Amino acid sequence: MEFLAAIVFALFIWWFSTGLILYLDGLPRTTFAWSMTGATIILAAALVGLVMSASDATPTGAFVAFTCAVVCWGWQEMTLYLGLITGPRRGPAAPGVRGWTRLVHATQSILYHEVAILVMGLVIVALTWSGTNQVGMWTYMILWWMRLSAKFNIFLGVPNHSSEFLPQQIAYLQTYFKKQSMNLLFPVSVTVATAATVLLLVAAGRADAGSFEQVSLTLLGALCALALLEHWFFVLPIDVTKLWGWGFASRDCPSAAGESEDDRTRWDQDEVGRAEKVAYRAGAA
Repeated sequence: MEFLAAIVFALFIWWFSTGLILYLDGLPRTTFAWSMTGATIILAAALVGLVMSASDATPTGAFVAFTCAVVCWGWQEMTLYLGLITGPRRGPAAPGVRGWTRLVHATQSILYHEVAILVMGLVIVALTWSGTNQVGMWTYMILWWMRLSAKFNIFLGVPNHSSEFLPQQIAYLQTYFKKQSMNLLFPVSVTVATAATVLLLVAAGRADAGSFEQVSLTLLGALCALALLEHWFFVLPIDVTKLWGWGFASRDCPSAAGESEDDRTRWDQDEVGRAEKVAYRAGAA
């Protein structure tokens, strides 16, 4: 029973947290400060939860640590999707740039975000270092590892960019994506993720029913499976946005929270202007 509960819980947390971030980043920009304030308060609670659950090697402790780590990851994603922590290069890819230069520019576009992820990871490791419950740390590491794999795959080229997930404030990032039928990294990514998923879930199945070990391994295995699914979304001919229709709903109502259509259009035009200047200077250099 705990095995199935852990799988369902991981699936719900993945689906709900993704939809919530999509909904918040699609709201008018006047709401961003409130969204980040609320998210930061929840982040603080999650960090406390990680400390407290680190010494709680019980099924409940595993669920708490898993949830807290996902909250920490969600905070990082919000800072990116709200356009608050991105990188020194805040504009589209310069025309004609390829190879190493393209990789450098793409890295610069999200550099601060990647550094923030690293810092958060180090904080989580430090907070849980001596604990018997390492579910939080491993949850964060799996999210980091698989998201990094996803970023490299869309940079190298996949059929489905999922660029529709990008809100207006970071829409320029899609210019660093590449569309092609396949890249050499993708088979490696899905093979490693599949192996990790199988090993974790098999080990969970062999653990004592209802034990901390079983719940922990199941949560981590389910997370790997979901990350694997996200990779397959890059090549499967399906519209994944339908999974989070409620999350995208906020993007259809620009004036819902007091921002007029004119305000949003003016803001977008300013962003495009700044982005074009960056691209022009880069191309000239």
